[in-house]
Amino acid sequence: MVRSRTFLVVVPALVVMALLPLGVGGYILGLLTLAYYYAVFAMSWDLLFGFAGEVNFGPSFLIGVGAYAAALLNHYYNLPIPVCLAAGSLAAVVAGVILAVPALRLTGPYFGLVTLVAVLLLQNILVLFSGITGGEIGLDLPDILAIDDTTNYYYALAFMTVSGAVLYGLSCSPVGLILQASGQDAVEAAALGFNVAKHKLAAFCISAFFSGLAGAMLIFYLGTASVGTVVDIAVGVNVIIAAVLGGRRTILGAAVGSIFLIGAGEVLRPLGQLSTFVVSAVALLVILFFPGGFMGRILHSGGSE
Repeated sequence: MVRSRTFLVVVPALVVMALLPLGVGGYILGLLTLAYYYAVFAMSWDLLFGFAGEVNFGPSFLIGVGAYAAALLNHYYNLPIPVCLAAGSLAAVVAGVILAVPALRLTGPYFGLVTLVAVLLLQNILVLFSGITGGEIGLDLPDILAIDDTTNYYYALAFMTVSGAVLYGLSCSPVGLILQASGQDAVEAAALGFNVAKHKLAAFCISAFFSGLAGAMLIFYLGTASVGTVVDIAVGVNVIIAAVLGGRRTILGAAVGSIFLIGAGEVLRPLGQLSTFVVSAVALLVILFFPGGFMGRILHSGGSE
């Protein structure tokens, strides 16, 4: 029933998204394009936290590694965008493995602290080597995905759709069930014969792949890579809030949360600093009174399975 409800919710939503360029302007399309990339960030984060139970406080580390690996190759070597995207994804996976292998040995909040420190280290490295990375100013790219707003919109929509389908399919597979069991009780899952460490490392690598690829695509949409765009802690906070708002352990809910978060922030922009307070207050209310988030509320309205 949950799967059928998911189908009934997602398919009409995708149809509406595909038809949006026929009725809205470039400003709205640009806003949604950004939201779709953030949706992939949030869905990737939900796989690691919602199912594997590992709190990654530094999703922008993986995003930043993928983005800057692609940016450096394009800026200095003029490599084509597809090659840069592949390199960015690979770099994020390698960095994720280097980080996860020792970090996953830790328990409690220490894993989250390690990922947070990784973000701070990456920020410092980018600033220290500003002659190469552009530092806080950023690094301009000679190539971009497209000039046309509609084309960029469809690139982002297609990427979000494919990423969501893969991540959601994985969460519903036996691997997803093992991850969920490991996240809820690692000791019992290990007693049943499952290799908890191997499955969590696999989840981290998958999360790193999609995060790095999305980060690389984002900078080729924006035309520049900067610390504030892809590595800042605020980016990671928005990713986490979006995933929690949309619904933990739903994958697709993270996309809903991202679109809501980006849209609400833009609508409330005239309020200035007060807009952050309003969005944060709404997020807090949803977390307190609707722990399942937006997607959980939609899927389970009308009765529990």
